[in-house]
Amino acid sequence: MKGKVTVTINGLIVEVEKGMTILEAAQFLGFPIPTLCHMEGLSPYGACRLCVVEIGEGARAKLVTSCTYPVEEGLKVRTASTRVLRARKMILELLLASCPQSKIIQDLAAAHGVRQQRFRQEHEDCILCGLCVRMCEEQMMAKAIGFRNRGEKRSIGTPFDVHSETCRLCGGCMYVCPACQLRCTYNEPEKAICGGCENLTPPCIEKDPFDDMMCYMTPCVACEQPKN
Repeated sequence: MKGKVTVTINGLIVEVEKGMTILEAAQFLGFPIPTLCHMEGLSPYGACRLCVVEIGEGARAKLVTSCTYPVEEGLKVRTASTRVLRARKMILELLLASCPQSKIIQDLAAAHGVRQQRFRQEHEDCILCGLCVRMCEEQMMAKAIGFRNRGEKRSIGTPFDVHSETCRLCGGCMYVCPACQLRCTYNEPEKAICGGCENLTPPCIEKDPFDDMMCYMTPCVACEQPKN
């Protein structure tokens, strides 16, 4: 038996199954954490960094990827602190620079209050999230594609750029790829995020009383309260 561990997530003390990741525990309890490279049925990879959460307290607090970090006894987690949201916004801006026309990335950016893109667009499309590689290997059992090279030269493709005999043309790689799910055609930085398909972030997100723990509920409880 795996047993249970006691953790604190957003101030709530709970018991969760030992061996769970923070992401799994948070989702089980109903705390939303955005993800891009994570998908149920595929092994966790931690590439996009969008699922970062803050663990610990005071000067020892740090950001970790919730999809790869296992729960442990006494762990304290905040899924929507100021530090977490600031990191997510920065990550989304960087992702937009690499893949400005991705529907998924644009919707995530709009949901997190990103209204402008500060970084130069590279138009590389692939964000190296690894979803296609894991889908091909773990679900399709083909291993037709994989990562090549390292650093700036890292890319995804077949070995030696030769057509793979194991590829069945199933389309699974395209189905999960964020860069393949395009919507908008704008390439100018000031028009890269339309937000037309996403509700705006609740205005209380920037208020001082919520500095340590932002509202993670939809709709926002604080914003729904009647004004005096």
